[in-house]
Amino acid sequence: MPSVPIDSQQEVPSTAKRGLLAKLKSYVALTKPRIIELLLVTTIPTMFLAADGFPEWKLVCATVLGGSLAAAGSNVFNCYLDRDIDALMHRTENRPSATGEISGSRILVFATALSVASFAWLWRAVNPLSAWLALGAIAFYVIGYTMLLKRRTPQNIVWGGAAGCMPVLIGWAAVKNELSLAPVVLFLIIFLWTPPHYWPLSLRYREDYARADVPMLPVVADDKKVAQQIILYSWVLVAVSWTLNLAADMSFVYDIVAMTLGGFFLAEAYGLRSRVRSGAEDIKPMRLFHWSITYLSLLFLMIGVDPFVKHWLAR
Repeated sequence: MPSVPIDSQQEVPSTAKRGLLAKLKSYVALTKPRIIELLLVTTIPTMFLAADGFPEWKLVCATVLGGSLAAAGSNVFNCYLDRDIDALMHRTENRPSATGEISGSRILVFATALSVASFAWLWRAVNPLSAWLALGAIAFYVIGYTMLLKRRTPQNIVWGGAAGCMPVLIGWAAVKNELSLAPVVLFLIIFLWTPPHYWPLSLRYREDYARADVPMLPVVADDKKVAQQIILYSWVLVAVSWTLNLAADMSFVYDIVAMTLGGFFLAEAYGLRSRVRSGAEDIKPMRLFHWSITYLSLLFLMIGVDPFVKHWLAR
């Protein structure tokens, strides 16, 4: 019997390994890791604020894991439900759900497994309140946003964005095992941040959303109206960020940072409106989109650091 060449013997396991890694990468892509990262940026500082210092590191790890599983489950459900319109948009056409690389049934099983795991983990490793909040976030994002709002109203991202606000409630509940006014203000900050964060992206990919018949505001309204709505939400966002010291014991350093960051945010929002009004060929909406991520990251970094600043100032 002829022997198998050595090169072939080495190639089979190597090829299988590459195939397994590619498949794993595809499943990870369905969870939208970059969105999960942004959610964690708000969860961890909230836990520091709730603990008025360092929370127990095991609790932080447990909450981060449970929250990540919940966000991943939500995102995979979203990929399953939106696989038809994702295939029509250039920005999302290469998602494994849109290309058919992973079958719908497998995606659905994966999403369900992640969601069940998140609830069970948070219930056992953190507390029942955080588990129920995570389940509520999944339900609202999947049913409220993806199934009911996204394809029906230009206000989809306004109300649908509430699901992205839930991590601050989960983080606070993990530490305190209750909710109060402070996490509600944090919730409102992210809620008001979402439209001026997402509408610039929608401006950039307006043709994609129009092709998929998704009524994002930039699809159904002209640039001037979108820019004006961004200005409105930006002002309310900045104002609410300044009220956090009424709900939590924040230092004056937080106020200074919040005002400074808010000023830059408003400057970018007005800059976008100015380019729209001037009839610029390229209104550069992604400038505000990218800055909005920086704004939220730095604001919540300050929220997490402020307990230590406050204690240092009190010496």
